[in-house]
Amino acid sequence: MGKRTKKVGITGKYGTRYGSTLRKLLRKIEVSQHSTYRCAFCGKDSIKRTCAGIWNCKSCRKVIAGGAYTLSTASAVTVRSTIGRLRKVQAENP
Repeated sequence: MGKRTKKVGITGKYGTRYGSTLRKLLRKIEVSQHSTYRCAFCGKDSIKRTCAGIWNCKSCRKVIAGGAYTLSTASAVTVRSTIGRLRKVQAENP
């Protein structure tokens, strides 16, 4: 069986509805939410989205809270780096 959609990918299910720009934005979101991510605990590419914000690793069976459409959001990365920097400063000045 050949490919059914050449350009639109996963958003081919919407047909000509909703406009091309919205379908392109939705395609990016849907591809990211349906892809697998690497587990920080076991190192395998086996984390899948269970529901909005809940991510489950199939190999080590860990449940992780993350973003609604991606495992880690940009603001979470910023907070994590800020906390690490503050801990480093606190360790230097006892």
